[in-house]
Amino acid sequence: MSIWSRISDALAALAAGESLAAVFDRLRSPPERSVAFTIAVIALGAKMAKADGQVTRDEVTAFKEVFHIAAQDEQGAARVFNLARQDVAGYEDYATRIRDMFSEQPGILHDLLEGLFHIAMADGFYHPNEDAFLERVAEIFSVPQAEFKRLRMRFAPDAQQDPYTVLGVAPDAPLDEVRRVWRRLVRQNHPDALMARGLPPEAMQLAEKRMADINRAWDEIAGAEV
Repeated sequence: MSIWSRISDALAALAAGESLAAVFDRLRSPPERSVAFTIAVIALGAKMAKADGQVTRDEVTAFKEVFHIAAQDEQGAARVFNLARQDVAGYEDYATRIRDMFSEQPGILHDLLEGLFHIAMADGFYHPNEDAFLERVAEIFSVPQAEFKRLRMRFAPDAQQDPYTVLGVAPDAPLDEVRRVWRRLVRQNHPDALMARGLPPEAMQLAEKRMADINRAWDEIAGAEV
């Protein structure tokens, strides 16, 4: 069964009047945690979307920046996206509920925020209102401002790329220390580690981009030391 079928099953309760919080309460343990993560990205991504009316194929395609969506699952993804957009709850309410669900796993909240950056950049532009939306979500998630700025630097097309900021080390840090941090980040962001904390296999594009950015930053720093 695809994750979209599992999501549709989980959200069917919403049509029967059950709250999003109650749905999330049933998704707190693996493997359903990956369903909760995907619903969270879709719900907040839907709130961040600008277009009115029904979801277009282009809007669904934007989620391919985060999730592998097979052609046969696009209709299901669009349905979930529309359900989230039609919900009367505001995005801050969604973000607060999601924060409470993953309060013991701040790494998941970071993953989710990163997924929203992917979606924001799907059209190639980073708009001021998207920035304000994401900064507020980061605040609700208790993501440090420095980490939010690091994510924005990685994704915003006009941001100056700094390899030291990507790795979270000081520019004057010894190369051995930078190497230790790089290796730790590689371990932490291995697909197995991400799946263990609830990132669904369909979202591995997140891990691939993050790992590419981490390795590129290390290569730039190490190359400058030669």
